[in-house]
Amino acid sequence: MPQWQGGNNPNYAFGAELLAYIAPNSNTSETIEMSVDKDFEKKLKVENGVVGEQVLFKQMEETAKILEEQQPDRVIIFGGDCSMDQVPFDYLNGKYSGKLGVLWLDAHPDVSTPNDMPRVHAMVLGNLLGNGAPQFAAKVKNPVSLSHVMYAGLIEKDLRDEDKPVKELNLRLAGPDELKENSQPIIDWIEENQIEYLAVHFDLDVLTPKDFRSILPAEPYLEDFDAAIGEMTLAQVVRVLKDVSTKAEIVGLGIAEHMPWDAINLRKSLSEISIFND
Repeated sequence: MPQWQGGNNPNYAFGAELLAYIAPNSNTSETIEMSVDKDFEKKLKVENGVVGEQVLFKQMEETAKILEEQQPDRVIIFGGDCSMDQVPFDYLNGKYSGKLGVLWLDAHPDVSTPNDMPRVHAMVLGNLLGNGAPQFAAKVKNPVSLSHVMYAGLIEKDLRDEDKPVKELNLRLAGPDELKENSQPIIDWIEENQIEYLAVHFDLDVLTPKDFRSILPAEPYLEDFDAAIGEMTLAQVVRVLKDVSTKAEIVGLGIAEHMPWDAINLRKSLSEISIFND
């Protein structure tokens, strides 16, 4: 799902397409590419405090229609900005009602409101909880209960004013240091809440740029990044997902915000050479 409007960054679209190509092949899965408006030159309107509201609604409606028709037991979403997970996670929470937990691997909590910023990728978990952007939250058919959400890799000291719902809602979290050696905090949460199924949001920016470069804060020559920077390694995240899968079945995995800078910059540079355009 090469959705980019939720973060208002066209690079997310190419990142999603490349991610889908990189992913391991499966002989038992069907791959569907969502129709996403790729008119990158057209300026997105701010509607009800959200950039690209109507475009996003249209894409969300198509996603919901396909899920309802296909009725999959498990869903992998290749993205794209974080807002891509709203409809699939809503669908899965309806399918596994009361037994689904949402594990949010991210350096940013995604619980902001339109009063804080206009990009819905920073509101998506809030929407799923019934908060966030009211017009997006209203489209959630199966809101996720607070006890069935946990953050992994979120850095508490780096939370901003717009992240205050994390504390107000008393959402559970385990920071990078707590998960450095083992996954026990997440396993405890699964067992305490009798969670049988998991939908995992894996925003690649939960990773440290020292370990993984295809993320927003690893942009070449970037001197300052105005948000938290992840501290987990890819090996630690894989260990977490392997550990938790022994306690609950992973039925949803959204991999978001892939920024393959070398490929992006090479593609843009080649497009300036005449032989590619004649």
